[in-house]
Amino acid sequence: MRDTMPRWTDGVVLFDKPLGISSQKAVTIVKHACLANKAGHTGTLDPLATGLLAVCLGEATKYSQDLFNADKTYITKIHFGVKTETGDAEGKIIDQRTYDGDTSPEAFLASLEKISPSFMGAIQQVPPMYSAIKKDGRPLYAYAREGEMFDLAAREVHIRYLKWRSVDFPYAELEVSCSKGTYIRSLVSDMGELLGCGAHLTALRRTQIGHLKIEDAQIEEEIKVAPNLMAVDSLITHLPAIILNQEVALRFKMGQRVAAKDIELPNSSEISTGEETATNIFKIYHLENGPEMFMGIVELKNGVLHPKRLMATDRLEYLLGLGDSGQFLGTDISIRHHLTKPIH
Repeated sequence: MRDTMPRWTDGVVLFDKPLGISSQKAVTIVKHACLANKAGHTGTLDPLATGLLAVCLGEATKYSQDLFNADKTYITKIHFGVKTETGDAEGKIIDQRTYDGDTSPEAFLASLEKISPSFMGAIQQVPPMYSAIKKDGRPLYAYAREGEMFDLAAREVHIRYLKWRSVDFPYAELEVSCSKGTYIRSLVSDMGELLGCGAHLTALRRTQIGHLKIEDAQIEEEIKVAPNLMAVDSLITHLPAIILNQEVALRFKMGQRVAAKDIELPNSSEISTGEETATNIFKIYHLENGPEMFMGIVELKNGVLHPKRLMATDRLEYLLGLGDSGQFLGTDISIRHHLTKPIH
């Protein structure tokens, strides 16, 4: 294992995004703190929302899509009896209705739990007009702000579970685990309509993205002082790993395909090298299964492994001992603060 690492910044920082800043602003904060050349995230959070934002730096941006498609968990606060044009507390009130049922905590909780099954599993959901969905190259919220509305088609989303955390009419707090593309504002609004009184979201906090959790995230002040840079492969812990010797690693580095029979695949009853094989994705490492030895991911088709998404050539050359080690600096980000110009 090498004692030095290159000057580039590749990895993932979990940011506990505060209220009032955009996801892009949050990405910029992390990018500057880590002196990264490239940065992105695994799914937008509205300025009104707080919580977990996985910021991908350098080569980790290649794997952000793997978590963009992952399930997410939110905690939302709801105000029943009031409907807003945006579905959240930032919009103007467009309707106020009374709730005809019993508003005692026990009775109202029972009413909420009664309607919950209607929103579980695969459901059809109409996205809100105040969203970033594009129409003719413009986000829908731009049209909505100009008073132009469209009849939007419903989309299928999946609600994994709903958990009512507290109820005190007209307020309630709900935990939701859902698929990508789910709009919690639409979910809350639909619940309010089913109860006959309307509702809007007053706060939203994301607590989980796939296997990543808010407990491991840092606030802005912590990131600016000592960012916790997780390895690139922390985004894809769900994939089985293949360990490659130098010869096979070099073949993949050059973009060549490799017969599955020539290497040792992970033990799995779902993996076959026959003609009928379904596509399988693996992460590959050089010589040992350590994050600093990560090379990328490959795809198994009909007994042959194809390079699918590999680390950049200069990273692979360093990893395989092909480059000039004189260009490399220490692994500690605080050291690089003194040796690399900040990005503005």
